[in-house]
Amino acid sequence: MNINEVDQKLELEYPCEWRYKLIGKEMEVIEQAVRDVLSERTHKIDFSNASCTGKYCSMNLDLLVHNEDERQFVYEALKAHQDIKMVL
Repeated sequence: MNINEVDQKLELEYPCEWRYKLIGKEMEVIEQAVRDVLSERTHKIDFSNASCTGKYCSMNLDLLVHNEDERQFVYEALKAHQDIKMVL
């Protein structure tokens, strides 16, 4: 079976811890973008990696999400932020 032929939806049990990988130009700028999106909401963010040229860095954002809509909302809000280049 080809992996592309499988059309399965991820089944999660909520609430659960979810990790977003954020890519941007500077750690401090990514951290501020997360504060912009999450306000005072409890989360953990830490450095993950840097590109070999140093132009980009990635950070892990860990957050408790309560349902699928909330998980998607946070993803879309982070993705739409001007200082975050990519969300995985």
